[in-house]
Amino acid sequence: MSENKIPYKIYLSENEMPTAWYNVRADMKTKPAPLLNPGTGKPLSAEELTPIFCEELVKQELDDNTAYFPIPQEILDFYKMYRPSPLVRAYCLEKALDTPAKIYYKFEGNNTSGSHKLNSAIAQAYYAKQQGLKGVTTETGAGQWGTALSMACAYLGLDCKVYMVKVSYEQKPFRREVMRTYGASVTPSPSMETEVGRKILAEHPGTTGSLGCAISEAVEVATKNPGYRYVLGSVLNQVLLHQSVIGLEAKAAFDKIGVKPDIIIGCAGGGSNLGGLISPFMGEKLRGEADYRFIAVEPASCPSFTRGKFAYDFCDTGMICPLAKMYTLGSGFIPSPNHAGGLRFHGMSPILSQLYHDGYMEARAVEQTSVFEAAEKFARTEGILPAPESSHAIKAAIDEALKCKETGEEKTILFGLTGTGYFDLVAYQQFNDGVMTDYIPSDEDLAKGLAALPQVPGQD
Repeated sequence: MSENKIPYKIYLSENEMPTAWYNVRADMKTKPAPLLNPGTGKPLSAEELTPIFCEELVKQELDDNTAYFPIPQEILDFYKMYRPSPLVRAYCLEKALDTPAKIYYKFEGNNTSGSHKLNSAIAQAYYAKQQGLKGVTTETGAGQWGTALSMACAYLGLDCKVYMVKVSYEQKPFRREVMRTYGASVTPSPSMETEVGRKILAEHPGTTGSLGCAISEAVEVATKNPGYRYVLGSVLNQVLLHQSVIGLEAKAAFDKIGVKPDIIIGCAGGGSNLGGLISPFMGEKLRGEADYRFIAVEPASCPSFTRGKFAYDFCDTGMICPLAKMYTLGSGFIPSPNHAGGLRFHGMSPILSQLYHDGYMEARAVEQTSVFEAAEKFARTEGILPAPESSHAIKAAIDEALKCKETGEEKTILFGLTGTGYFDLVAYQQFNDGVMTDYIPSDEDLAKGLAALPQVPGQD
């Protein structure tokens, strides 16, 4: 398709939508290290995981070899309410930057949850329903995942208990109310409702919480209440599997217009959006069929890729979850209360961590005020108010486009617009008022968290 005929938005038809999720682990030469039982130090079996996760999700979590998992018809029917999502050519942003680069974004905010999280929420809720469970528990940071899961549970008639990071609970009351509207109970974390919550509050009085804290509480409640299981919105292999629908659609849309991206950029917190966006493109790279540049963008306040350690660690602050080998700042690291709540996690997906460790991806950390400057530029040119998380990817995309302006290269850039920022107006207010600050943890701050990494045989 000629350059002047590429539309602003490229949609797939319903018949062109993916009918199977892609498992990038099948093409990885070095597989992600297995989850470990923290008591024995040995790889976890399916039997050990089923008291925590749904049975079918355990199978998906542990399967390193099956390349494609068929998407059940009921999930496909649900997807059709808001998918396929558009691949958008950012013509107005390109013009404002005066760059020869061609910028595209995959927009995942066109549903009530306002983000990509619904792609996995409906899958996890579906498997819980199929298993005959009463309900599920979870954590949420900025609230997108909690909102998505509450929607999925309402659709399927499941109970939903959400533990929301306290700072986000206070900063984003309207997100909380959307969850409650869909029938979920929402508790600020850490709370006095659980043993682990009370312990964290005793050790860190006045803490604003973290995703690690909220995970601990949600897991405790799930394992102590018959008929419940825990579900997670990021990090896990199963989540990246479900989110591969993002990248599969993006790749199909690019194929439709005869374009190939050179650079693919995603924000990075636990890894769900980034992993979902890059998976099919990464598969081509791993198989030697094509080459792409992948960039993970994380907040400077929680720099697990760029300043963390590739090691086994707990996924939760309460140290009750399995051990995962990932880039981590230590499960005891409590990030500053910055506004990218969905990126406020101490660790990173084991899949993405292995790919980064093996040199298939780059990573960079960016400061909050520069992220909101990029968000403002994007909002004024493209007409969408982006989520703070997504704006990390926007910042890197703008930087890469400006490099193209300097060199004259006509690179094609793709980034993930994970969702909208209409529930993040407190953050935008602080930015507009000029009172937003940047926090970068010192080496001493990070050393405290890393010093407490669990002792695992063979760990450096």
